Amino acid sequence: MKLAPLIATVTLTGFLTVWDAPLKVINPSLVQASAQELSVQQKIELLTKSKGQIGSGDQLRRFFFGDLEPIGIQPGGAGHVVNLYNKANNVTFSYCSTYDVIVAIKKGKVAKFEPNEVK
Repeated sequence: MKLAPLIATVTLTGFLTVWDAPLKVINPSLVQASAQELSVQQKIELLTKSKGQIGSGDQLRRFFFGDLEPIGIQPGGAGHVVNLYNKANNVTFSYCSTYDVIVAIKKGKVAKFEPNEVK
């Protein structure tokens, strides 16, 4: 029964090879962003480009893990959105948790976005 280690190795290699395939299908820029180190400005630009797309909330959490402070809740998105402020970069993100998307981004500390920005 010397096949067990070989099968385990092949299986593990297969998992590692196709691990990012679901990400590529949902949002190819997620894989690109995780593959290289981006500057803060590039991260904000990438989030601005992917705003409204599924997975942009995940990008936000990866890029600014631990740096976001909730400063307000308002109607928008699919019910309500949370406005998250990044003190280090002076940027506010409006996040809809129902669909895990960013719906608005603005420079400065914005407690409440205009209703047409967070629809």
